[in-house]
Amino acid sequence: MSLAIRPASEVAYDCISLGEVMLRLDPGEGRIHTARQFDAWEGGGEYNVTRGLRRCFGLRSACITAFADNPVGRLVEDFMLQGGVDTRFVQWKNYDGIGREVRNGLNFTERGFGIRGAVGCPDRANTAASQMKPGDIDWNDVFGNHGSRWFHTGGIFAALSETTAEITIEACKAAQENGTIVSYDLNYRPSLWSAIGGLEKAQEVNREIAKYVDVMIGNEEDFTACLGFEVEGVDENIRGIDVSNFKRMIETAVKEFPNFKATATTLREVHTATVNDWGAICWHDGEFYEANPFPELEILDRVGGGDSFASGFAYGFLAHNDPTKAINYGAAHGALAMTTPGDTTMASLAEVEKIVGGGGARVVR
Repeated sequence: MSLAIRPASEVAYDCISLGEVMLRLDPGEGRIHTARQFDAWEGGGEYNVTRGLRRCFGLRSACITAFADNPVGRLVEDFMLQGGVDTRFVQWKNYDGIGREVRNGLNFTERGFGIRGAVGCPDRANTAASQMKPGDIDWNDVFGNHGSRWFHTGGIFAALSETTAEITIEACKAAQENGTIVSYDLNYRPSLWSAIGGLEKAQEVNREIAKYVDVMIGNEEDFTACLGFEVEGVDENIRGIDVSNFKRMIETAVKEFPNFKATATTLREVHTATVNDWGAICWHDGEFYEANPFPELEILDRVGGGDSFASGFAYGFLAHNDPTKAINYGAAHGALAMTTPGDTTMASLAEVEKIVGGGGARVVR
């Protein structure tokens, strides 16, 4: 059975996301604490998905977020415009000159190499996006007047504050009421939840949001931490994700949340920061589908790989409504995204389809 996706001709957008977009500052091959210069990018777990759908896959996308109206916020907006993402739904908040009331998020990220893992140092307290609340957005205008085939948000945005959790629920309900497919990436980050109730709060929020989700994305840790699903019989000697355990977990999850029409996860075994085994698996309509694996994938910058997987996965349904294509597009796009710097994709649809088709790394002339 295919997903009930609205025809493209009926709506203005193929996908809209809700989430915070930060300015990423990247020391390249260096370290944050010794850097003298940084490359600037934009990035955000939810935004990266719509950006990938626009920039790689050529679909119409928009992002709902908020910025402090100052040069840093306008710089991030400029990055979004370069990526082709529609900014009409961005909220601009008055800046007081010091950031006492509202500011924009920064994310210092170093890539890691070999035995040295990647490091992220976010600076996002009191940001405009974290202060978004129910009633801020006219959802009837977004999903009724403009319309979108797909809506994507996730657990990073929901964890920023009490109000972002509330507006996430509000948005998911409105999207479903307007016939829009809702996808949600659990993206569990203990550091985000620790100051607002920890694991208990994460489960309370995510289990409520899960009631309004069609496509749930997350790895084994996400489903355990955010939704409370634990399955006996895990072999502690298995490195990386235990696929059989994940399948049992999903079968349990879809019984409790029968609204889930599909679930997906990446499969990653970390050998070093720059060499990972990479793959993916999804469940749809009672069946599991596994992507062609990428053993010993060489990685330049792993940040955003999961988001690019999610955008490729969504594209497989939006363009073909086929779970086999969805999981393979997702795995290939995620793999390609990790071969370039920055959170967001630099891949093309032709490159993704070449990888999906079994193409190699011979030079293209």
